[in-house]
Amino acid sequence: MTRYFTEDHEWIDVEGDTGTVGITDYAQGQLGDITFVELPEVGASVSKGDSVSVVDSVKAASDVYTPVSGAVSDANAALADQPELVNTDAEKGGWLFRVTLSDPAELGGLMDEAAYKVYVESL
Repeated sequence: MTRYFTEDHEWIDVEGDTGTVGITDYAQGQLGDITFVELPEVGASVSKGDSVSVVDSVKAASDVYTPVSGAVSDANAALADQPELVNTDAEKGGWLFRVTLSDPAELGGLMDEAAYKVYVESL
């Protein structure tokens, strides 16, 4: 499995033609306590850069953008009752949705973990 990052602080784990998307630990730390997560509809077609989810916190509501184009294949139903999973396990159990990639070449424009770390340190 390969993990990529966006400048908007989303991560995507790619295995085969499926990507699992969430927000980074850095992003959840900036947002504070997560109170609600609006997830995309399973089956929805999404294009790279689309706002497909919203994470509400005590500080703000923040759009989550899909790092790739494709079809939403799953959404993390556990977040309906436990939105705080995004705070406690942002980069694993707090994932938001899965997407079947329609254009794997889009991954080429994303950062690897080392580049993302440098990016965050520059903020």
